[in-house]
Amino acid sequence: MDRLTLTRIVKERQLPLLLSATRRLVTPMYRAAFLAAAARSGVLGRLAVRPCDLQTLAHSLDVDQHAEELRTWLDIGVRLGDLAWFDDTYRLRSRTAKALARPGREPVAAALEEVLRFHLPVLMEAPQMLREGRRLSLSDQDGQVIARSTRVVEPFVEEAVRRTLDRDRPLRLLEVGCGAGTYVRLAAQLNPRLTALAIDLQDEVAAEAAENMAVWGLAGRVETRQGDLRTLTVEPQFDLVTLHNNIYYFPPGDRVDVLRKARSLLAPGGRLLLTTACRGGNLGLEVLNLWFTHADFGGPLPTVEDLVRQLDDAGFAQVTTRRLIPGDQFHAVVGVNAPAGRP
Repeated sequence: MDRLTLTRIVKERQLPLLLSATRRLVTPMYRAAFLAAAARSGVLGRLAVRPCDLQTLAHSLDVDQHAEELRTWLDIGVRLGDLAWFDDTYRLRSRTAKALARPGREPVAAALEEVLRFHLPVLMEAPQMLREGRRLSLSDQDGQVIARSTRVVEPFVEEAVRRTLDRDRPLRLLEVGCGAGTYVRLAAQLNPRLTALAIDLQDEVAAEAAENMAVWGLAGRVETRQGDLRTLTVEPQFDLVTLHNNIYYFPPGDRVDVLRKARSLLAPGGRLLLTTACRGGNLGLEVLNLWFTHADFGGPLPTVEDLVRQLDDAGFAQVTTRRLIPGDQFHAVVGVNAPAGRP
C-alpha cells in the first residue's frame, strides 16, 4: 500500500475505527469464545493439572488424526494470551483461564457459553426477527448448557430451599423444571424422609437428571421424568412444589393457570416456592428478558409485583417475597395452599 493510499484511509477514519473496534470489542469476544470452548472441551481442566504437548491434548479430545488443525486453534489461545507455549508444551497463562479451570467453576464457563450461543444471536437478530415475524423455539436452546449455567445462582436458590423446606416430617416434593437435579438432591439431604417427583420439559435434561439421581444414590426416593406441569396427572399429594428459574418458560397469559395447576397438586397447607430472575436487573438479565420476549413458548421475565398478583389470582394465601441477591432482581416467592375455610 503506497503512502498516499494509507494517508487517505487514515483521514477517512476507517482504519483507526476498525483497529479500535477490534481492540475494544472483537478481541474480548474472541477470548470469551475461546475460553468457553476450552472449558467445555476439558482443555482448561487438563492444563490445570500439568502442561501438555500437542499430541497429548489431541488424544484427550479424541482428535489424534487432526492434531495440526487442533494446533491452529490452540495457537489462537496463545495469541489471545490465555495459553502459553513453552518447552514444546501448552500451559495456562491468563488469570481468567486459570480461574475457569478450577474445580467447581463449570457453571461460570457454562454461563459464558450461554451468553455466546444464545444472548449474542438475539442481540444481533432481534430487528430482523421482528421484520420476519420469526420467533425463537425451545430447540434454539441447549437445555444441558442452560441447566449448567443456571447453577451460578445455586447458592441463592439453596438458601431459599433451606428457608422453606420442612425437615422434621416426611415430605413429598414436586420439582418443576428440575434441570440437573441439584436442588432435589439438596432437599433430599436436608430431609432424609423426603420423596420427590422431578420433571423437566426437555427429554435430554430429564435424562441427565435421572442419571444424576442414580449416581447420588437417590433413584429410590426420586422419580425423574420428562413432563409438563400443565398436563401432569398426579394426585394432589405434594407438600411442596418448586419452580426454579423457569416461570418465564410459560407465556404471561398462562402463568396464573400454571400456578393454579401447581396449587391443585398441593395437599392442604402445602407450599409453593418459586425462584426467578425478574425484570429491572443486571444487563445479563435484561438480555435474558430480550431472549424470552422473542420466544414462541415463553415470555418476558416477570416483575415481583406480577408474581404476587398471579399467586393471589391462582388462589394462594400468605404470599411472601424475598430478594435473594442483594442489589439485583432475583427473588423467591412463597405461597400457601390454605385449607378450606382458612385464609
